[in-house]
Amino acid sequence: MKTMTLLSACTKGGIATVAKINASGALKQRLISFGLMKGAQITMLECGLTKSTFEVKIGSVTIALRREEAELIEVSDVR
Repeated sequence: MKTMTLLSACTKGGIATVAKINASGALKQRLISFGLMKGAQITMLECGLTKSTFEVKIGSVTIALRREEAELIEVSDVR
């Protein structure tokens, strides 16, 4: 069984696979439009000093997420 963790717990340079997105409605559609969906590989590029913002790369797309958004994304295979 794979261990799940929240994207907000990942560290700079970490790579993980999206396991589940616990968002709904417009937010979930926006995340999917950026390629952030189950099975996608994410690289954590930057974490704000207070971990209130996160910069992640999905494929060739780089996006910034707020802590509240990052806490809605469960990841596995964190390395």
